Amino acid sequence: MSRPPLPPFNEQTAIEKIRLAEDGWNSRDPHKVALAHREH
Repeated sequence: MSRPPLPPFNEQTAIEKIRLAEDGWNSRDPHKVALAHREH
């Protein structure tokens, strides 16, 4: 399963990746947080 954005990153995709990670963390949903920290 591929999840955008994927490396290599440019400035815009790096910002998008950070925001997606923050949204997952702020959701306080353990499943979403775990997905962000799994091996790709």
